[in-house]
Amino acid sequence: MNKIHVYFMPGMAASPTIFENIKLPEEQFEMHLLEWELPLPKESLSDYAKRMSSKVVHQDCILVGVSFGGILVQEMKQFVNPKKVVIISSVKSSIELPRAMKIAKTTKAYKLIPTKLFENVENLAKYAFGDFAKQRLKLYEKFLSVRDKNYLDWSIEQIINWERKEVDAEVIHIHGDEDEVFPIKYIKNCTVLKGGKHIMILNKYKWLNENLPKILLE
Repeated sequence: MNKIHVYFMPGMAASPTIFENIKLPEEQFEMHLLEWELPLPKESLSDYAKRMSSKVVHQDCILVGVSFGGILVQEMKQFVNPKKVVIISSVKSSIELPRAMKIAKTTKAYKLIPTKLFENVENLAKYAFGDFAKQRLKLYEKFLSVRDKNYLDWSIEQIINWERKEVDAEVIHIHGDEDEVFPIKYIKNCTVLKGGKHIMILNKYKWLNENLPKILLE
């Protein structure tokens, strides 16, 4: 039996280590972990997706993307012609973006985000108050691998200004009902994971390990 090749794209600035607990049956699937590249000057999302598609070297593969990675794999679909596209904690069109992001697009407020702070994420520890904040910073230190200011500015701009209006009905969407980045009230036609937050790829991996194989095969 030929294995199904599944390519995983992490979320914005995230390392492929966010998939460290995702396990697919090895007799059926082979996992490939993609990594973010730094964007070229003034590179469009479509051009970036085309460049990233060169890393996908198997026919009839499946693309899985988390958050901004979910947006990217949808853009890669036209260049790769995958068997399936699955997005997790993401959106299928600009219509599903939360109201705050739509306002930020109109006002250009996203340009004021101090992304330079994330270049030295360890230094943020002194600004953390309480155990929760410190735990979150530890997660950032482990899983945020791309801290380049130009990349972060570019990524935020691509999300806020994503131009896709029509949903691709073939895209399979898994979303948490407690997602704080892309609230479920804006999301249509998805498999809802109860108690799932935006980082559920990290803390709901047991559900994903149990259900992803069935979703990928059906």
